[in-house]
Amino acid sequence: MKKDIHPSSYREVVFKDFSVDISWVGKSTANTKETIIWEDGKEYPLIKLEVSNVSHPFFTGKVKFLDTAGRIEKFNKKYKKN
Repeated sequence: MKKDIHPSSYREVVFKDFSVDISWVGKSTANTKETIIWEDGKEYPLIKLEVSNVSHPFFTGKVKFLDTAGRIEKFNKKYKKN
């Protein structure tokens, strides 16, 4: 295997899925300026997620409609027949 091809900046971070308000600790190299105090009393970098395996319809089996920034209205306005 090649040496020094993987990032060396892995650290523990808190991932938070805001659509279902669930958090967990994992490892990542993603940059973030926000932090959060976890259940163990330690401060961890916070990575905010809109969709994860906890909230995605493929994994949950539930259809959840998310309309961000009025995409449907924008589409309908653009392609409306006169």
